[in-house]
Amino acid sequence: MKISATIITLNEESNIKAACESVAWADEVLVVDSNSTDATRELAEACGARVITNAWPGFGAQKQFAVEQAQHEWIFSLDADERVSDELRQSIEALRKKPDTEVADGYEIARRTYYQRRWIRGGGWYPDRQLRLFRKSKGHWKQRHIHESVAMDQGARVERLPGDLLHYTSQDAAHHHRMIGERYAPLGALQMFEEGRRTSVLGVASAGPAAFIRSLILKGGLRDGFAGFTIASFAAHHAFLKHLMLWEKQTADNTNKKPIL
Repeated sequence: MKISATIITLNEESNIKAACESVAWADEVLVVDSNSTDATRELAEACGARVITNAWPGFGAQKQFAVEQAQHEWIFSLDADERVSDELRQSIEALRKKPDTEVADGYEIARRTYYQRRWIRGGGWYPDRQLRLFRKSKGHWKQRHIHESVAMDQGARVERLPGDLLHYTSQDAAHHHRMIGERYAPLGALQMFEEGRRTSVLGVASAGPAAFIRSLILKGGLRDGFAGFTIASFAAHHAFLKHLMLWEKQTADNTNKKPIL
């Protein structure tokens, strides 16, 4: 069972060394970089990774490109701000010792996020299971703008692997705010628009409060104290901004479709 660990990057010099070291147990570490302007590629190569440059096609497409360039059948996909816990590494090593007939086609892994100097338990942030270890002949990354995930072929067997994937997310409040405004909300609105989803003024107005209540109360964000309140507040901001951007897109689309008199 040989494994290629794949990482996609863009200006990740602060993360890439730790990410590569986290998957040093893999038979190959492959970094696909989107023309970083910092030292990401050089640092990855210094860690022994094979580095390929590929212009940015979107999250799902870039991760699938990495899969296609990987040397081995088994893929372990890691984001640059994630690390493999000791328990997860031990689970993977134990899996590699099993006969192929006893091994599933894909494995879901719980992701634990570190935010405001604590590990988050609620708000829908844990266990946040991700399918990250899989046979590339049995699965592929969905071509989505955001919230990309692996789709397994019909009949493929998927199991859960003990151990957490450790996620070191937003550096601070300013970074969190910037990521929502520059990445998550615009891409989320675009994804919704392309899927044919539409909103309304009421939908825009209610999206934020609904997301806040869902994160803080329904998904147990209260367990995380002030961090849970912060996460719920940003969830509300994200939902409001995403629906507002969707409303803007559909309004502009309707205007463009009006007949010229």
